[in-house]
Amino acid sequence: MRPGILLFLAAALVGTIGAAIHMFAGDNTAAARGRILYDANCAACHGGNLEGQPDWKTPGSDGRLPAPPHDATGHTWHHSDTDLIAYMTLGGQKALAQMGVSYDSGMPAFGDVLSTTEIAAILAYIKSHWPERERRYQAERSATGGG
Repeated sequence: MRPGILLFLAAALVGTIGAAIHMFAGDNTAAARGRILYDANCAACHGGNLEGQPDWKTPGSDGRLPAPPHDATGHTWHHSDTDLIAYMTLGGQKALAQMGVSYDSGMPAFGDVLSTTEIAAILAYIKSHWPERERRYQAERSATGGG
């Protein structure tokens, strides 16, 4: 498949997931479903309580940073929905490359494992644990297309 077509399809997928996240914002049912999906797909690396791996700001012997927390102590809420969706869907390497960032990320791609609705539910669950200030900041980044 040509790179231009692949980028178009990835952008369309990100837009679809973004619409689903907006639809699920504040939806306790989506967050509850997201918890189940998070536990099955994300908790092994990011922790059962969204706490991330120890020393997540210090690269390991492989040069990669450990999985960051998804609670307010991490940086997940610093990123827009578009970037978070791309990261989950495409995996760290491809998502960062699309953003023009050269970094060796260990984040796997879940686009072939999880549906757009499931990705939206996981993000709804993660967001449900952020304090109001972080949710508001992240919503503003998402609305303005910030990174």
